[in-house]
Amino acid sequence: MNAVPSPAPGRLSRRSLLAAALVAAPTALAAPTVLAAPAPTATRPLLLGTYTSAEGGGTGIGTATYDTATGATAPGPVITGVENPSYLALHPSGATVYAVAEQDAGAVTAVALAPDGTYEVLGTRPTGGSGPTHLSVHPTGHWLLTANYTSGSVAVHPIAADGSLGERTDLVTHSSPPPGPGQNGPHAHQIVASPDGGHVLAVDLGTDTVYTYRLDESAGTLTEVSRAALAPGSGPRHLTFHPGGRSAYLACELDNTTVVCAYDPESGTLTPGTGQSTGSDTGYPAQLVVTGDGSYAYLANRGPNSLTRYAVEDGGAALRLLDTVPAGGDWPRQLALSPDSSLLFAANQRSSTVTAFRIGSDGSLTPAGDPLPAPVAVCVLPLA
Repeated sequence: MNAVPSPAPGRLSRRSLLAAALVAAPTALAAPTVLAAPAPTATRPLLLGTYTSAEGGGTGIGTATYDTATGATAPGPVITGVENPSYLALHPSGATVYAVAEQDAGAVTAVALAPDGTYEVLGTRPTGGSGPTHLSVHPTGHWLLTANYTSGSVAVHPIAADGSLGERTDLVTHSSPPPGPGQNGPHAHQIVASPDGGHVLAVDLGTDTVYTYRLDESAGTLTEVSRAALAPGSGPRHLTFHPGGRSAYLACELDNTTVVCAYDPESGTLTPGTGQSTGSDTGYPAQLVVTGDGSYAYLANRGPNSLTRYAVEDGGAALRLLDTVPAGGDWPRQLALSPDSSLLFAANQRSSTVTAFRIGSDGSLTPAGDPLPAPVAVCVLPLA
Protein backbone atom coordinates (compact mmCIF):
# COMPACT_ATOMS: atom_id res chain seq x y z
CA MET A 1 0.00 0.00 0.00
CA ASN A 2 1.11 3.58 -0.55
CA ALA A 3 3.18 5.27 2.12
CA VAL A 4 1.35 7.86 4.17
CA PRO A 5 2.98 11.30 4.63
CA SER A 6 3.66 12.34 8.20
CA PRO A 7 1.03 14.72 9.59
CA ALA A 8 1.85 18.25 10.57
CA PRO A 9 2.81 18.71 14.26
CA GLY A 10 -0.24 18.65 16.50
CA ARG A 11 -2.50 17.17 13.82
CA LEU A 12 -3.49 13.60 12.99
CA SER A 13 -3.69 12.48 9.38
CA ARG A 14 -6.91 10.98 8.02
CA ARG A 15 -5.29 7.54 7.99
CA SER A 16 -3.97 7.96 11.51
CA LEU A 17 -7.50 8.70 12.62
CA LEU A 18 -8.78 5.64 10.76
CA ALA A 19 -6.10 3.51 12.38
CA ALA A 20 -7.30 4.64 15.78
CA ALA A 21 -10.88 3.80 14.85
CA LEU A 22 -10.32 0.46 13.17
CA VAL A 23 -7.61 -1.04 15.39
CA ALA A 24 -7.96 -1.62 19.09
CA ALA A 25 -5.01 -3.57 20.46
CA PRO A 26 -5.70 -5.54 23.66
CA THR A 27 -4.05 -4.06 26.73
CA ALA A 28 -0.99 -6.06 27.77
CA LEU A 29 -1.19 -7.47 31.31
CA ALA A 30 1.64 -6.89 33.76
CA ALA A 31 3.43 -9.69 35.60
CA PRO A 32 1.02 -11.97 37.50
CA THR A 33 -0.10 -10.72 40.90
CA VAL A 34 -1.93 -12.33 43.75
CA LEU A 35 -5.22 -10.63 42.81
CA ALA A 36 -6.11 -10.82 39.13
CA ALA A 37 -7.10 -7.49 37.55
CA PRO A 38 -10.36 -7.32 35.57
CA ALA A 39 -9.91 -8.12 31.90
CA PRO A 40 -9.62 -4.96 29.78
CA THR A 41 -12.61 -3.97 27.72
CA ALA A 42 -12.13 -4.78 24.03
CA THR A 43 -13.01 -2.32 21.30
CA ARG A 44 -13.72 -3.49 17.78
CA PRO A 45 -14.47 -1.79 14.45
CA LEU A 46 -17.81 -1.14 12.75
CA LEU A 47 -18.17 -0.32 9.08
CA LEU A 48 -21.20 1.66 7.93
CA GLY A 49 -22.98 1.71 4.58
CA THR A 50 -24.76 4.79 3.23
CA TYR A 51 -25.91 6.60 0.09
CA THR A 52 -23.38 9.22 -0.97
CA SER A 53 -25.86 10.61 -3.54
CA ALA A 54 -28.73 11.05 -1.06
CA GLU A 55 -29.54 14.28 0.73
CA GLY A 56 -27.86 14.08 4.11
CA GLY A 57 -25.95 10.97 3.07
CA GLY A 58 -22.37 10.09 3.84
CA THR A 59 -19.18 10.59 1.85
CA GLY A 60 -18.05 6.97 1.70
CA ILE A 61 -17.90 3.92 3.97
CA GLY A 62 -18.24 5.17 7.53
CA THR A 63 -16.25 3.74 10.40
CA ALA A 64 -16.91 3.50 14.12
CA THR A 65 -15.97 1.36 17.09
CA TYR A 66 -18.02 -0.68 19.53
CA ASP A 67 -17.28 -1.89 23.03
CA THR A 68 -17.65 -5.68 23.04
CA ALA A 69 -18.85 -5.71 26.65
CA THR A 70 -21.22 -2.74 26.80
CA GLY A 71 -22.12 -2.20 23.15
CA ALA A 72 -21.25 1.49 23.41
CA THR A 73 -20.29 2.96 20.04
CA ALA A 74 -18.10 5.86 18.94
CA PRO A 75 -17.78 7.46 15.49
CA GLY A 76 -14.64 7.35 13.38
CA PRO A 77 -13.44 8.77 10.05
CA VAL A 78 -14.69 7.86 6.57
CA ILE A 79 -13.23 5.57 3.91
CA THR A 80 -13.57 7.83 0.89
CA GLY A 81 -13.47 7.00 -2.81
CA VAL A 82 -16.48 4.63 -2.64
CA GLU A 83 -19.81 5.66 -4.19
CA ASN A 84 -23.21 4.73 -2.74
CA PRO A 85 -21.95 1.83 -0.59
CA SER A 86 -25.41 0.74 0.54
CA TYR A 87 -24.39 -2.83 1.35
CA LEU A 88 -21.08 -4.24 2.60
CA ALA A 89 -19.59 -7.73 2.81
CA LEU A 90 -16.33 -8.89 4.35
CA HIS A 91 -13.94 -11.40 2.80
CA PRO A 92 -13.44 -14.52 4.99
CA SER A 93 -9.83 -13.40 5.55
CA GLY A 94 -11.04 -10.14 7.08
CA ALA A 95 -8.56 -8.28 4.88
CA THR A 96 -10.97 -6.88 2.28
CA VAL A 97 -14.43 -5.35 2.36
CA TYR A 98 -16.68 -5.15 -0.70
CA ALA A 99 -19.35 -2.54 -1.35
CA VAL A 100 -22.11 -2.23 -3.91
CA ALA A 101 -22.50 1.06 -5.77
CA GLU A 102 -26.29 1.24 -5.76
CA GLN A 103 -26.91 3.41 -8.83
CA ASP A 104 -28.07 3.13 -12.44
CA ALA A 105 -24.66 1.95 -13.63
CA GLY A 106 -24.24 -0.69 -10.95
CA ALA A 107 -20.77 -1.49 -9.69
CA VAL A 108 -18.87 -3.22 -6.89
CA THR A 109 -15.78 -1.89 -5.14
CA ALA A 110 -13.05 -3.70 -3.20
CA VAL A 111 -11.28 -1.98 -0.30
CA ALA A 112 -8.25 -3.52 1.44
CA LEU A 113 -8.13 -3.08 5.22
CA ALA A 114 -4.57 -3.27 6.55
CA PRO A 115 -3.73 -4.52 10.07
CA ASP A 116 -2.47 -1.04 10.97
CA GLY A 117 -5.87 0.44 10.17
CA THR A 118 -5.00 2.06 6.86
CA TYR A 119 -7.01 1.25 3.76
CA GLU A 120 -6.65 1.14 0.01
CA VAL A 121 -9.40 1.20 -2.61
CA LEU A 122 -8.42 -1.68 -4.90
CA GLY A 123 -10.75 -0.81 -7.74
CA THR A 124 -14.32 -0.98 -9.03
CA ARG A 125 -15.97 -3.33 -11.50
CA PRO A 126 -19.35 -2.95 -13.25
CA THR A 127 -22.02 -5.47 -12.28
CA GLY A 128 -23.71 -5.44 -15.68
CA GLY A 129 -26.98 -4.35 -14.09
CA SER A 130 -28.59 -1.43 -12.31
CA GLY A 131 -29.34 -0.73 -8.69
CA PRO A 132 -27.23 -3.46 -7.00
CA THR A 133 -28.59 -3.78 -3.49
CA HIS A 134 -26.80 -6.81 -2.01
CA LEU A 135 -23.55 -8.71 -2.32
CA SER A 136 -21.84 -11.58 -0.54
CA VAL A 137 -18.58 -13.49 -0.70
CA HIS A 138 -18.68 -17.21 -1.46
CA PRO A 139 -17.30 -19.26 1.48
CA THR A 140 -14.25 -20.21 -0.62
CA GLY A 141 -13.31 -16.54 -0.77
CA HIS A 142 -12.82 -16.82 -4.55
CA TRP A 143 -16.07 -15.29 -5.85
CA LEU A 144 -18.13 -12.17 -5.21
CA LEU A 145 -21.88 -12.51 -5.77
CA THR A 146 -24.05 -9.44 -6.44
CA ALA A 147 -27.82 -8.89 -6.82
CA ASN A 148 -28.91 -6.09 -9.19
CA TYR A 149 -32.32 -5.01 -7.86
CA THR A 150 -33.51 -2.64 -10.59
CA SER A 151 -32.56 -4.86 -13.53
CA GLY A 152 -33.42 -8.15 -11.78
CA SER A 153 -30.12 -9.91 -12.39
CA VAL A 154 -27.29 -11.52 -10.45
CA ALA A 155 -23.58 -11.25 -11.21
CA VAL A 156 -20.36 -13.11 -10.36
CA HIS A 157 -16.86 -11.61 -10.11
CA PRO A 158 -13.62 -13.46 -9.37
CA ILE A 159 -11.61 -12.39 -6.33
CA ALA A 160 -7.81 -12.30 -6.71
CA ALA A 161 -5.32 -13.26 -4.02
CA ASP A 162 -4.92 -9.62 -2.99
CA GLY A 163 -8.69 -9.19 -2.64
CA SER A 164 -9.15 -7.21 -5.84
CA LEU A 165 -11.89 -8.04 -8.33
CA GLY A 166 -11.54 -9.41 -11.84
CA GLU A 167 -13.86 -8.94 -14.79
CA ARG A 168 -17.37 -10.31 -14.37
CA THR A 169 -17.65 -14.01 -15.24
CA ASP A 170 -21.44 -14.32 -15.35
CA LEU A 171 -24.67 -12.33 -15.38
CA VAL A 172 -28.07 -14.03 -15.10
CA THR A 173 -31.35 -12.14 -15.50
CA HIS A 174 -34.53 -13.50 -13.92
CA SER A 175 -36.71 -13.62 -17.03
CA SER A 176 -39.41 -15.88 -15.56
CA PRO A 177 -41.85 -16.38 -13.91
CA PRO A 178 -43.83 -13.22 -14.71
CA PRO A 179 -43.66 -10.38 -12.19
CA GLY A 180 -45.90 -10.65 -9.14
CA PRO A 181 -48.88 -8.38 -8.38
CA GLY A 182 -47.92 -4.71 -8.53
CA GLN A 183 -44.43 -5.43 -9.89
CA ASN A 184 -43.04 -4.18 -13.20
CA GLY A 185 -40.33 -6.80 -13.55
CA PRO A 186 -37.82 -8.93 -11.66
CA HIS A 187 -36.06 -7.33 -8.68
CA ALA A 188 -33.18 -9.41 -7.35
CA HIS A 189 -32.79 -8.30 -3.76
CA GLN A 190 -30.22 -10.74 -2.38
CA ILE A 191 -27.75 -13.43 -3.42
CA VAL A 192 -26.04 -15.69 -0.89
CA ALA A 193 -24.32 -19.07 -0.77
CA SER A 194 -25.67 -21.88 1.36
CA PRO A 195 -23.62 -22.50 4.53
CA ASP A 196 -21.77 -25.42 2.94
CA GLY A 197 -21.06 -23.42 -0.22
CA GLY A 198 -22.70 -26.07 -2.37
CA HIS A 199 -25.34 -23.78 -3.87
CA VAL A 200 -26.10 -20.11 -4.39
CA LEU A 201 -29.59 -18.73 -3.69
CA ALA A 202 -31.01 -15.52 -5.17
CA VAL A 203 -34.09 -13.88 -3.66
CA ASP A 204 -36.22 -11.94 -6.14
CA LEU A 205 -38.87 -9.59 -4.75
CA GLY A 206 -40.35 -8.86 -8.19
CA THR A 207 -41.07 -12.47 -9.19
CA ASP A 208 -41.86 -13.80 -5.67
CA THR A 209 -39.25 -16.48 -6.26
CA VAL A 210 -36.04 -17.81 -4.73
CA TYR A 211 -33.72 -19.23 -7.40
CA THR A 212 -31.12 -21.87 -6.53
CA TYR A 213 -27.95 -22.05 -8.62
CA ARG A 214 -24.90 -24.22 -8.70
CA LEU A 215 -21.69 -22.21 -9.00
CA ASP A 216 -18.96 -23.58 -11.27
CA GLU A 217 -15.98 -22.74 -9.10
CA SER A 218 -13.58 -23.01 -12.03
CA ALA A 219 -15.43 -20.83 -14.52
CA GLY A 220 -17.43 -18.61 -12.15
CA THR A 221 -20.73 -19.34 -13.88
CA LEU A 222 -24.19 -20.05 -12.45
CA THR A 223 -26.49 -22.90 -13.48
CA GLU A 224 -30.06 -22.88 -12.19
CA VAL A 225 -31.08 -26.09 -10.42
CA SER A 226 -34.42 -25.23 -8.75
CA ARG A 227 -36.93 -22.52 -7.88
CA ALA A 228 -39.04 -21.89 -4.81
CA ALA A 229 -42.31 -20.01 -5.36
CA LEU A 230 -43.54 -17.71 -2.60
CA ALA A 231 -47.11 -16.44 -2.21
CA PRO A 232 -48.02 -14.01 -5.04
CA GLY A 233 -47.37 -10.47 -3.91
CA SER A 234 -45.41 -11.50 -0.83
CA GLY A 235 -42.25 -9.73 -1.99
CA PRO A 236 -39.46 -11.93 -0.56
CA ARG A 237 -36.55 -9.67 0.36
CA HIS A 238 -33.89 -11.39 2.44
CA LEU A 239 -33.02 -15.02 3.26
CA THR A 240 -31.10 -16.08 6.38
CA PHE A 241 -29.85 -19.62 7.02
CA HIS A 242 -30.00 -21.39 10.35
CA PRO A 243 -26.48 -22.52 11.39
CA GLY A 244 -27.58 -26.14 11.01
CA GLY A 245 -27.86 -25.59 7.26
CA ARG A 246 -31.24 -27.32 6.78
CA SER A 247 -33.57 -24.41 7.50
CA ALA A 248 -33.75 -20.82 6.31
CA TYR A 249 -35.94 -17.83 7.08
CA LEU A 250 -37.37 -15.33 4.61
CA ALA A 251 -38.41 -11.77 5.36
CA CYS A 252 -41.26 -10.95 2.97
CA GLU A 253 -41.50 -7.22 2.52
CA LEU A 254 -44.87 -6.75 0.85
CA ASP A 255 -47.21 -9.05 2.79
CA ASN A 256 -45.51 -8.44 6.17
CA THR A 257 -44.66 -12.07 6.93
CA THR A 258 -41.80 -14.29 7.96
CA VAL A 259 -41.52 -17.63 6.15
CA VAL A 260 -39.69 -20.67 7.52
CA CYS A 261 -38.19 -22.78 4.72
CA ALA A 262 -36.79 -26.31 4.68
CA TYR A 263 -33.51 -26.60 2.77
CA ASP A 264 -31.95 -29.72 1.23
CA PRO A 265 -28.17 -29.17 1.00
CA GLU A 266 -27.70 -32.01 -1.47
CA SER A 267 -30.14 -30.80 -4.12
CA GLY A 268 -30.28 -27.13 -3.18
CA THR A 269 -34.08 -27.30 -3.00
CA LEU A 270 -35.77 -24.69 -0.81
CA THR A 271 -39.29 -25.50 0.40
CA PRO A 272 -41.15 -22.49 1.88
CA GLY A 273 -43.73 -22.91 4.61
CA THR A 274 -46.71 -20.69 5.40
CA GLY A 275 -46.09 -17.03 6.19
CA GLN A 276 -46.33 -16.17 9.87
CA SER A 277 -46.65 -13.03 11.97
CA THR A 278 -43.90 -10.47 12.31
CA GLY A 279 -45.41 -9.21 15.56
CA SER A 280 -46.82 -6.11 13.89
CA ASP A 281 -50.07 -5.62 11.97
CA THR A 282 -48.39 -3.26 9.54
CA GLY A 283 -44.85 -2.88 8.36
CA TYR A 284 -42.20 -3.76 5.82
CA PRO A 285 -39.94 -6.53 7.12
CA ALA A 286 -36.34 -5.96 6.09
CA GLN A 287 -34.08 -8.73 7.31
CA LEU A 288 -33.65 -11.59 9.75
CA VAL A 289 -30.50 -12.60 11.63
CA VAL A 290 -29.91 -15.77 13.67
CA THR A 291 -27.60 -16.11 16.66
CA GLY A 292 -24.51 -18.23 16.20
CA ASP A 293 -25.88 -21.01 18.42
CA GLY A 294 -29.11 -21.07 16.41
CA SER A 295 -31.34 -20.33 19.43
CA TYR A 296 -32.89 -16.98 18.51
CA ALA A 297 -33.81 -15.03 15.40
CA TYR A 298 -34.45 -11.29 15.08
CA LEU A 299 -36.37 -9.37 12.43
CA ALA A 300 -36.17 -5.68 11.54
CA ASN A 301 -39.60 -4.11 10.92
CA ARG A 302 -39.66 -0.82 9.03
CA GLY A 303 -42.73 1.30 9.61
CA PRO A 304 -43.48 0.19 13.17
CA ASN A 305 -39.73 0.59 13.74
CA SER A 306 -39.46 -2.51 15.87
CA LEU A 307 -37.32 -5.60 16.31
CA THR A 308 -39.06 -8.96 16.59
CA ARG A 309 -37.59 -11.75 18.71
CA TYR A 310 -38.27 -15.37 17.77
CA ALA A 311 -37.31 -18.55 19.59
CA VAL A 312 -35.87 -21.10 17.15
CA GLU A 313 -37.35 -24.56 17.70
CA ASP A 314 -37.24 -28.07 16.20
CA GLY A 315 -33.57 -27.75 15.32
CA GLY A 316 -34.28 -24.70 13.18
CA ALA A 317 -37.48 -25.93 11.53
CA ALA A 318 -39.79 -23.59 13.46
CA LEU A 319 -39.91 -20.02 14.76
CA ARG A 320 -42.01 -19.01 17.77
CA LEU A 321 -42.73 -15.30 18.14
CA LEU A 322 -41.75 -14.03 21.59
CA ASP A 323 -42.04 -10.24 21.53
CA THR A 324 -41.12 -6.99 19.81
CA VAL A 325 -39.10 -4.04 21.12
CA PRO A 326 -38.53 -0.55 19.73
CA ALA A 327 -35.62 -0.35 17.30
CA GLY A 328 -34.56 2.97 18.78
CA GLY A 329 -34.52 4.61 15.35
CA ASP A 330 -36.57 5.27 12.24
CA TRP A 331 -36.78 2.70 9.42
CA PRO A 332 -34.45 -0.12 10.58
CA ARG A 333 -33.23 -1.36 7.22
CA GLN A 334 -30.54 -3.85 8.18
CA LEU A 335 -29.42 -5.86 11.21
CA ALA A 336 -26.07 -7.38 12.15
CA LEU A 337 -24.81 -9.47 15.04
CA SER A 338 -21.40 -9.11 16.64
CA PRO A 339 -19.16 -12.11 15.87
CA ASP A 340 -19.96 -13.71 19.24
CA SER A 341 -23.72 -12.93 18.99
CA SER A 342 -23.66 -10.93 22.23
CA LEU A 343 -24.71 -7.70 20.52
CA LEU A 344 -27.26 -6.76 17.86
CA PHE A 345 -26.90 -3.63 15.71
CA ALA A 346 -29.65 -1.93 13.69
CA ALA A 347 -28.98 0.50 10.82
CA ASN A 348 -31.82 3.06 10.90
CA GLN A 349 -32.03 4.75 7.51
CA ARG A 350 -34.40 7.67 8.15
CA SER A 351 -33.07 8.70 11.56
CA SER A 352 -29.45 8.35 10.36
CA THR A 353 -28.47 6.30 13.39
CA VAL A 354 -27.16 2.90 14.39
CA THR A 355 -28.59 1.45 17.58
CA ALA A 356 -27.01 -1.34 19.62
CA PHE A 357 -28.61 -3.94 21.89
CA ARG A 358 -27.13 -6.43 24.35
CA ILE A 359 -28.53 -9.94 23.92
CA GLY A 360 -29.46 -11.70 27.15
CA SER A 361 -29.23 -15.41 27.88
CA ASP A 362 -32.94 -15.64 27.02
CA GLY A 363 -32.44 -13.75 23.77
CA SER A 364 -33.93 -10.55 25.17
CA LEU A 365 -32.73 -7.22 23.79
CA THR A 366 -31.54 -4.37 26.02
CA PRO A 367 -30.53 -1.01 24.49
CA ALA A 368 -26.79 -0.42 24.80
CA GLY A 369 -25.58 3.16 24.95
CA ASP A 370 -26.71 6.12 22.88
CA PRO A 371 -27.57 5.82 19.18
CA LEU A 372 -24.56 6.30 16.91
CA PRO A 373 -24.97 9.14 14.40
CA ALA A 374 -24.47 7.68 10.89
CA PRO A 375 -25.63 9.57 7.77
CA VAL A 376 -28.46 7.67 6.04
CA ALA A 377 -27.44 4.43 7.76
CA VAL A 378 -28.47 1.51 5.54
CA CYS A 379 -25.87 -1.11 6.54
CA VAL A 380 -23.76 -1.88 9.60
CA LEU A 381 -20.94 -4.44 9.58
CA PRO A 382 -19.27 -5.30 12.92
CA LEU A 383 -15.77 -6.74 12.59
CA ALA A 384 -14.02 -9.20 14.88
